[in-house]
Amino acid sequence: MKGTPITEAIVEYSTRLFPAEDDLLRDLRADAIRSGLPEIQIAPDQAAFMGMFLRAIGARRVAEVGTLGGYSAIVMARALPTDGMVATIERDPFRADFARGWAERAGLSDRIRVYTGAGSDVIEKEFGALAPFDFAFLDADKPGYVRYLELLLPMMRPGGVIAGDNAIAGGRIAEDHPDNDTVQGMQAFNRAMSENPRIDAALVPIGDGMCMGVVKGA
Repeated sequence: MKGTPITEAIVEYSTRLFPAEDDLLRDLRADAIRSGLPEIQIAPDQAAFMGMFLRAIGARRVAEVGTLGGYSAIVMARALPTDGMVATIERDPFRADFARGWAERAGLSDRIRVYTGAGSDVIEKEFGALAPFDFAFLDADKPGYVRYLELLLPMMRPGGVIAGDNAIAGGRIAEDHPDNDTVQGMQAFNRAMSENPRIDAALVPIGDGMCMGVVKGA
């Protein structure tokens, strides 16, 4: 049976009924725009979903690749218990410092650790000591997703969840785009999630899509 398309009106209805963006997150979004950061953080409906989801799985340790301004890190940290932690990676030093400032302003400096550097390098050098993770969120360079998946999968607890943002690539995911690294990167990641015998995955049509998978036991 054909599903009902998710229209802008439905998204607005959802965010109005299940609000997740408070004054602090709205101020963060506005400050990020003023500071020249691209407006590519997760959407408010994704924020509501992710906060609910992390609470549902009892997450305590979260890995994130792609901090940007810290919006999603704050959303996730708020959903964790007081002894929880979000370890997040940002390649750009200005954005990393921006995110640290907003984590402090949100009162979450004790739960958010911002690492500066390339995603693969930081995962290999730093994240092993922080494992096991309950949730991993990829929202960075799309061609790097498959490598991040390979590195993080051994660091996940059985029953933990890996999620890759932008899984429908702006509606282009089912099309051939041989010259578009972003679309090709997401297609490769979705395929890797689908084919990995240790992952039970599905594509969740929220925001720009999230490919999410539960990690099975060894």
